[in-house]
Amino acid sequence: MAWQIEFDPSARSELEKLDKSVSDRILRFLSERIAMLDGPRSIGQRLQGALREFWRFRVGDHRLICSLKDDRLVVIAVRTGHRRDVYRA
Repeated sequence: MAWQIEFDPSARSELEKLDKSVSDRILRFLSERIAMLDGPRSIGQRLQGALREFWRFRVGDHRLICSLKDDRLVVIAVRTGHRRDVYRA
């Protein structure tokens, strides 16, 4: 069972602003690790508080904040960025 990866427009913009090597690493992580899993929650961590509906995935010093849609098997990247910045509004 493969998951489809989608990007929120703001997450796509954030990804394009990152260094090419970092963005390639993130895209490779999504396609090779997340998309191939039966359940991406096994390698992610649920956020707490107001962001409880989202999941966090670590890629080195960068984080992906994603929404998981089980009914369509879709992972929607909502935010991407360095760990010191990605949780700020």
